[in-house]
Amino acid sequence: MTLKIESINVRHIQLSNCTVMEGQTLKVNTEALKTILLEDPRVADVTFDITQPGDSVRILPVKDVIEPRAKADGGGFPGIVGDMEGTGSGITRALRGCAVVTTGPIVGFQEGIIDMTGLGAQYTPFSQLNLLVVHVTKAEWVAPHEHEAAVREAGVKAAHYLAAETVSHTPDAVEQLKWDSLTINNGQFPELPKVMVVYPCMSQGLLHDTYFYGLDSKRIIPTLISPLDVFDGALVSGNCVSPGSKTTTWHHQNNALLKECFKRHGKEINFIGVVLTPLHVTLAEKIRNAEITGTLVEMMGAEGVVQSQEGFGNPTTDLMMVCKQLEKRGIKTVLISNEDAGVDGRSESLPDGTVEANAMISTGNSNATILLPPMDKTIGDLVSIERITGGFSGSIQTDGSLLVEIHGIMGSHNLQGTGTLSAITR
Repeated sequence: MTLKIESINVRHIQLSNCTVMEGQTLKVNTEALKTILLEDPRVADVTFDITQPGDSVRILPVKDVIEPRAKADGGGFPGIVGDMEGTGSGITRALRGCAVVTTGPIVGFQEGIIDMTGLGAQYTPFSQLNLLVVHVTKAEWVAPHEHEAAVREAGVKAAHYLAAETVSHTPDAVEQLKWDSLTINNGQFPELPKVMVVYPCMSQGLLHDTYFYGLDSKRIIPTLISPLDVFDGALVSGNCVSPGSKTTTWHHQNNALLKECFKRHGKEINFIGVVLTPLHVTLAEKIRNAEITGTLVEMMGAEGVVQSQEGFGNPTTDLMMVCKQLEKRGIKTVLISNEDAGVDGRSESLPDGTVEANAMISTGNSNATILLPPMDKTIGDLVSIERITGGFSGSIQTDGSLLVEIHGIMGSHNLQGTGTLSAITR
């Protein structure tokens, strides 16, 4: 399979009466986009804002971030917007340097903050992007689960619309990614260690879900997938997990761990595959998923695994159980996890563990508290900080600054390799 990603570099976004690229400016016809989004009866109203790096702007509560993508034939985001055929191959248009951000009244308490300047901007990759913020107001009759679905689908539709309207524009760059059959992949570079990625996705229900080809991942078991599917929009975030460790749709589309494996393939490792594994809630489901994941990786002949995580607390048990299964089969495993060590860093960092977990990468202490400076403009609802993860009653200071824990910031300690936080030993 070969996937070509044609990229356009977006330096500015401008609201307009047409949707088109002019130079490096993306002009957006918000009336046309609003008409598309209001076709969903669950959506009562939609408004739009734009912001760019360096603006004195704070956005909250943020639900998801999506990079605009569309297939050259009009598809994309399989199972939600476009057809499933051709995902992970063919030509995909990507608008780099920009993203769609969804906000609006709180769906679940675990929604986050994006600051476009100041201290908070240093903790999120999204402060470096030009953002089209889509503020979705639900119809009064819509219950929380339908509210989440309406906002999720609105964000994906908006991202698809922007990219689809630019497919005739000459791309600034073309990246070609190739993924061979299992036989070919396993036979390459015999002198290098065979390495796989175990890719957990939130599948807990209660507004904690991920969608694979439009299917709720609660309904899947661990399965081999192509990394090209991940880059091509097959995974969409549908959860309100802690914003700091949440894998947004943007993180799936730009998975830094998978990119690093491609970068090192044929040089330091032989990258042979990905196992997508759901993060369920019951012990029986966790045991089953760990067993199946271990079996799949062993059948593939992997000698090493890098296993990421999403969220914290309950998913750490999945992380450890899979690690134990892999290590007892002789497969060396490296884990990526954040820490919840309390505001002073002295609490136990992880709620679960196993002696086999002897190679770990930390993405930092999510409980560390910082003071975010006041902003000139808030997109969304500032008071919602008191009800979201990382905030509390009293977070808003008299001068408008916010006292929050780092895991209230979108992507601050993401576990897919995007962030810069880690830990030190004293």
